[in-house]
Amino acid sequence: MLDFTGTRPSAFVIARLAVAVLLLLSATGSAAAQGDATNRGAYLAAAAGCDVCHTDTANNGAAYAGGRVMQSAFDMLVTPNLTPDRDTGLGRWSERDFMMAMRWGIAPDDSHYVPAFPFPYYGRLTDSDLADLWAYLGSLKAVRVPVRKQRGGLGLWPRARNAVALALAATPEAWRPDPARDAAWNRGAYLVATVGRCGDCHTPLTALGLPDRTRFLAGARAGHDGKPVPNITPDKSTGIGNWSEDDIVQVLTDGRTPSFDEVGGNMVEIVKNTARLTGDDRRAIAVFLQTVPAVSTPK
Repeated sequence: MLDFTGTRPSAFVIARLAVAVLLLLSATGSAAAQGDATNRGAYLAAAAGCDVCHTDTANNGAAYAGGRVMQSAFDMLVTPNLTPDRDTGLGRWSERDFMMAMRWGIAPDDSHYVPAFPFPYYGRLTDSDLADLWAYLGSLKAVRVPVRKQRGGLGLWPRARNAVALALAATPEAWRPDPARDAAWNRGAYLVATVGRCGDCHTPLTALGLPDRTRFLAGARAGHDGKPVPNITPDKSTGIGNWSEDDIVQVLTDGRTPSFDEVGGNMVEIVKNTARLTGDDRRAIAVFLQTVPAVSTPK
């Protein structure tokens, strides 16, 4: 039996132990950081409703595995598989492929997505938030789902107008906070501009298919489902100027309006997303909405 009493470890042994401890701490820190990124990405995916669009709920499809048939201005669309399956999902994508799709609407094969996938809004997410989303999608269980062909002709005129709009649109860039505003206002503005994508429905388009910046959130005659979209600016006659901050938070929580009505149309699905936000984030959206320029629209 060896007796180490009174002996002192050599410098070599101490160095080996130090390296082992550092490697262990590094691995633990990396795993924790990856877990944090995945959790943040899961929150953003829920806020954006990625699972709502990319799950064929009607046929008991797996979450995020796509296959949902949706009506849009570009005819009937089938949502793609977002799980990391190598043949039918994102398994062969790189993080750069994901960034290009989210920022520019460009697929890995250089084809362009139609903005039924709202990349003009997701493209304003910060690089770190996009990286977190990518981490979360990569953590999903890979599900192999046969790729279904798109229906119809994908709307020749809407696609042509969209091509013109993309050519004229400004270069997409991440949203930047306003240093003159407080943290709550900036958080609300960020959520509205990105995963909340409120302008996608509530801001009317010009004849060229670009958002009409002079009528931001002032509603539209016809949304993606062909139904009128309400004005959510603080105009007291035709918007939500008579709503309190708590009223807005209530709608974002359970879809109930101050007039004891309930939201309808596409907003029903949006509320499923906003209901998964934290209370602070819903409050931040309300704070921001009460400060946008009021725009009067025909009732």
